[in-house]
Formats: sequence, C-alpha cells, structure tokens
Amino acid sequence: MTEQILVTGGDGFLALHIIQKLLQQNFWVRATLRSLDKADSVRATLAAAQVPHLERLHFVVADLMQDAGWSAAMQGVTGVMSVAAPVFVNAGPVSAAVVHSAEQGTLRILKAAEAANVKRVVMTANLGAVAFSSFDAHHVITEADWTNEKQPGLSVYEQSKLRAEIHAWDYLTQTDSSLEFVTVNAGAMLGPALGQRVTNSFGIVQRLLDGKASPDLTFNVADVRDVADIHVRAMLTPAAKGQRFLAVEDGAISMRDMIELIKTQRPALATKLPKHLLPQGLIHLLAPINTTLKEADLVLRLNHRVSNQRARTVLGWRPVSDKETAVLAAVDCLQWS
Repeated sequence: MTEQILVTGGDGFLALHIIQKLLQQNFWVRATLRSLDKADSVRATLAAAQVPHLERLHFVVADLMQDAGWSAAMQGVTGVMSVAAPVFVNAGPVSAAVVHSAEQGTLRILKAAEAANVKRVVMTANLGAVAFSSFDAHHVITEADWTNEKQPGLSVYEQSKLRAEIHAWDYLTQTDSSLEFVTVNAGAMLGPALGQRVTNSFGIVQRLLDGKASPDLTFNVADVRDVADIHVRAMLTPAAKGQRFLAVEDGAISMRDMIELIKTQRPALATKLPKHLLPQGLIHLLAPINTTLKEADLVLRLNHRVSNQRARTVLGWRPVSDKETAVLAAVDCLQWS
C-alpha cells in the first residue's frame, strides 16, 4: 500500500501546495482541519487546480491548541508535514501569547507522532529563526546560523517560530527520541495561491499596491511551489534526517526592486505604486519609539546573503521559480482576489 502522509492545517497557503505535490506522486494524504466544514472547499480548490487522485485525500479534525484528535490523526501515517501555525498571522496582529502557543503546538505534534510510531516529521520553520542576527555583509548565511532569541527588533511572529524550532530540537535531543525530524526554514513566502488563504508575506506586496509609504526593505523570498517541493523532498530523502533546509530563491529583492519590476511587467498597476520610499535615516531615528519601525530597522540592517545550497546538494532540489516570478505571482493573486 502506498504510504500515507499527514498534513496539518490542510486549508493553508503552503499546505494546499504540499497536498497537491503528494497527490501528484500517488501518496495517500490525511489533512487536518479545525472544522470539517472546510473540507468541501478544500476539495473544490484542488479540483479547480486539476489536482489528480483526490480520492486519496481525507480529512480529520484536529487543532494545535488541543490534544483531542491528534492520536487518531496520526494512526497509520508514516510521515507528518507539520505546516499549521497556532494562529493565522494574515488574519491580524499577533500577541506575545503566540510564542507559548507555538512551542506547545509543536510539542503536541511531536509527542503524538512518537506515540503513533511515525517515522519522520517535517516542520515548516522560518528564515527568521536563522538569519535575523546576521549583520556581517561578507558572511554567507547557512543552516548552521541561528537568530539570537533576544535580538532587538525581532517580531513576535518571528520569535514564535524561533522558539518553536528551538523547543522541538531540544525536546528530541533531551528525550533521545527515535523520531526523525527535519525543518524547512522558508523566506518571505510568495507565489501563486491555490485557495483564498495567503501568508503574511503578501502584506509586503499589498502595501506597494496600496501606494503606502514604506522603507526600502530587502527580503529573501521563496516561491510557495519551491517551498512545497523542498518539504516533499525532505520527507522522502533519507539523508535529510536531522537537518534544516533553507527555502529561498537565489538572491534577495528590495521593495524598490519590486516597484520597478511591477512597473515594467504589470504597467497597468504603475499608478498605484508609491512614488517615494521612506528614508532609512528616518527609520533609524524613530525605531526606538515605534515597534513596527523597530522591526523594519532590524531588516534594514540585516545581511541577506542566504545560501540554498544544502537543499540543492542533499535533496537534489532545483528551483522552479525565482524571486521576480514569486513577486509577480503574488501581485497577480492579489489583483484577482
């Protein structure tokens, strides 16, 4: 019998792409939802994208914030894609409670997987857990790097992803667990959406399309299709056991670059874009008294030389997209929604 993979948060932006890839490769997929009321819409979304083998997709109810449902969800699966976050960041601002929730939700997944004798868990992690304490422009950021937990300017969301990952690795080490664990640390995730849900990274593009004044921030972006591909490869590649993988496109892109890209490739939107970007000096000056600007000031000072070589070497991954394509796909998605 073909292996069955559990995907948490089955209606999410990334989860839908992962489910698509698993079904294309003939896996059976069990997806968790917080309510089965969403199951029909997920099926309809995948059917509209002409995803094959939908008869191999089934749904169960489980919530990261509750124990109920996880034991049943794990039964008979060989691998878990731990994609869901305890909160939907694109639905509004998050609070400091997110950090604790992320830790507990991650441990809930790991313990349930251990109890069900699951072989491997692949967790969606964040580049913010790797690269947000690197200020040396000559340093190439790799999976060996870690963000300082006390880094000034680190957003609550990034803190939550960092703490969740640290908590996971510590738990598995301290308990001498036999569970195989892999993380995929994704950059600012853009690209095409299969459904209505997107990530908070889309706010970067939306801000430009709304013509709002912004600092000229630079980002390492990742196309969701590449992130999904790396997840599936990380699940199937024996050598991926116990490793982190950075999921980013080659090079970085600034908001000024994005504006010029949209003007050139989507000229009908040119009049919507901001005419000026906020001076860096102003951001530095106001950062101490404004949380949002403090986070922006951190990003302005960061080194963005991030390597995706481990995914290429260990997983045999080759990107299907690039940073420009990922941005334009997000632009198109926001225009159609």
